[in-house]
Amino acid sequence: MTFDSTPLYCANHPEVETSLRCNKCEKPICPKCAVATPTGYRCRECVRGQQKSFETALWYDNVLALIIAGVLSYIGSRIVPLMGFFTLLLSPIAGVIIAEAVRFTIKRRRSKRLFQIAALGTVIGSLPILLLTLIAVFFGNYSGLWSLVLQGLYTAIISSTVYYRLSGINLSF
Repeated sequence: MTFDSTPLYCANHPEVETSLRCNKCEKPICPKCAVATPTGYRCRECVRGQQKSFETALWYDNVLALIIAGVLSYIGSRIVPLMGFFTLLLSPIAGVIIAEAVRFTIKRRRSKRLFQIAALGTVIGSLPILLLTLIAVFFGNYSGLWSLVLQGLYTAIISSTVYYRLSGINLSF
């Protein structure tokens, strides 16, 4: 086995000497250009190409996710006054149901922005009832203050649940 003693220079920074290579395309890269992956260091071009292969969503999947999340969130926000304190316990379950309905509707296709759009849909869907409750409290119906708190918590809990459920972030302890 022979080793070549000529120095390698980064493909993107020709003035930087390096001994690091991309583990996919073997291109010499410096530490600034290296991206750490679970299988070793790769150049930014190889990482970008790999990420694009995971985006399978079609153009209308974002629209479907927004509509499905919005409609289901609206239905849930109509039920919040009936649930009272149990809203805190049932909102995460509602978030999971919304996320799975979105996932089922778009046939498990993935996109970088899809989970953000679905979370936005849950917020938009719960806003009408939240705003009506806020207006009622603003005009002197202070008995609706508890409803306002519950609606706000419902919105926060379901949107964060949908976001984390669809983004693939696992919260395990």
